Amino acid sequence: MIAQILVALSLAATAGCLFAGFRVSGDNRRDLRILNTHRISARSAVQKSRMELLEVRNRAKLLEDTVSGGAMAVEKVHKAIANTTFGLIDMFSSDEEFRNSTRKVQQTHHEKTEQVYKAVRTTNRALHILADTLIIGKAEKHIVSKTKKAP
Repeated sequence: MIAQILVALSLAATAGCLFAGFRVSGDNRRDLRILNTHRISARSAVQKSRMELLEVRNRAKLLEDTVSGGAMAVEKVHKAIANTTFGLIDMFSSDEEFRNSTRKVQQTHHEKTEQVYKAVRTTNRALHILADTLIIGKAEKHIVSKTKKAP
C-alpha cells in the first residue's frame, strides 16, 4: 500500500515535471520565434539598404556611361560635319592659298575639338569619382555601421 502511494506520488511528480518542462519548452519556442522574426527583420533592413546602395551605384554608373556615350556620339557627328565642310571647301576652292589656309584651320579645329571632348570625358569621370567618394562612400559607411550594430 505504501509502495503504491509512493509510486503514485512519483508518477504525479514526474507528470508535474513533464508538464513544467513542456510549458518551458513552449515558452522557449515562442521566444525563439520572436527572436528569429527580429533577426529576419534586421537582416531585411540591412539587405534593403544594400540593395538601395547598389541601385544608387548602378544609376551613377549609368549616368556616367550615358554622358560619356552622348559626348562620343556628339563628337562623331561634329567630326563628320567638320570633315564634310572642310572637304567641300577643299574640293570646290580654286585658290591654292585658301586651301592651304583651310587645311591649317581644319587641323587646328580637330586638335581643339579633341581637347574639348577629352575634357568633357575627363570631367565626367572626375564627377563620377567625386560623387562615388562623397555620396556613395558615405552611404556605404552608414550601412556598414548599421550592420555592425544589428543583432
